[in-house]
Amino acid sequence: MARAIVFAYHNVGVRCLAVLLAHGVEVVQVITHRDNPDEEIWFDSVAGLAARYSLPVITPDDPNDPALVAELAALEPDFLFSFYYRQMLKAPLLVLPRQGAYNMHGSLLPKYRGRVPVNWAIIHGERETGATLHQMLEKPDAGGIVAQQAVPILPDDTAGEVFSKVTFAAELALDCVLPDLIAGRVTPQPQNLAAGSYFGGRCAEDGRIDWHQPAAVVHNLIRAVAPPYPGAFFDTLQGRLRVLRSLHPVAFNPSQRGEFGRPTLFIRDGHWYAECGDGQVLCLLAVEFAGSSLSAATSHSLNAIFGTHTVSLL
Repeated sequence: MARAIVFAYHNVGVRCLAVLLAHGVEVVQVITHRDNPDEEIWFDSVAGLAARYSLPVITPDDPNDPALVAELAALEPDFLFSFYYRQMLKAPLLVLPRQGAYNMHGSLLPKYRGRVPVNWAIIHGERETGATLHQMLEKPDAGGIVAQQAVPILPDDTAGEVFSKVTFAAELALDCVLPDLIAGRVTPQPQNLAAGSYFGGRCAEDGRIDWHQPAAVVHNLIRAVAPPYPGAFFDTLQGRLRVLRSLHPVAFNPSQRGEFGRPTLFIRDGHWYAECGDGQVLCLLAVEFAGSSLSAATSHSLNAIFGTHTVSLL
């Protein structure tokens, strides 16, 4: 029976840990994170799954602490897996397992190496992404690929919806390759790192909308940061509005052009619209002001806040 140390968090961590257990892998230690009280926890708990199966769980502040590395070495693992664990694992950990250390990454490597790959893929208008199981090196997301599974990104998919697909892609990729991986029948395929790019993390401020951008670009930002992420927003003299969902301009009327000649927010026929920098009109499906949803049933929503039927977004 293969023995594994598992570093895991989030939904991908839960589903991939479940795959290991389903294949009879002996998980000798689970390392996860304590939930941050300042973060909205919308995802499943690795610690909860581990408790269900009576697996040992620790939540160290520093997974690379030499004392912890020594404790893990004593477990004599065959494999080390990292499934959406948020901290970098250094060489002393990566050399412990006899049959290698592997990470599950939420993109089709070598594209979108680094942080929040699902969000970045949507921002760039990609039509597919997926999950990749690869060898772990100290350089992040750079090791040889052992399994990969693609999923589509539809034009109006939000980041949460795509992340659900990526979670399933990760489960499927691991489930398919694990028997061969355990048997030593897998040859990792080197990545051509020049064919991809590395991306950093994102913060809530990165959701600020620039209405001078083309409608498709604005739409991609809105769906890339839609709840459960912080949401796209813009500021007015009256306060901040959040745009939580929109329709790709091609989806509802590809020929519709704005009539204002500048970025403008307006209501028509019971729907929110925004004319963007390229003159195309974007349909906004959900708009919030001061934490409350704004109805587009009449233009009174705009009048009540701005005293006008249209709002310049310059």
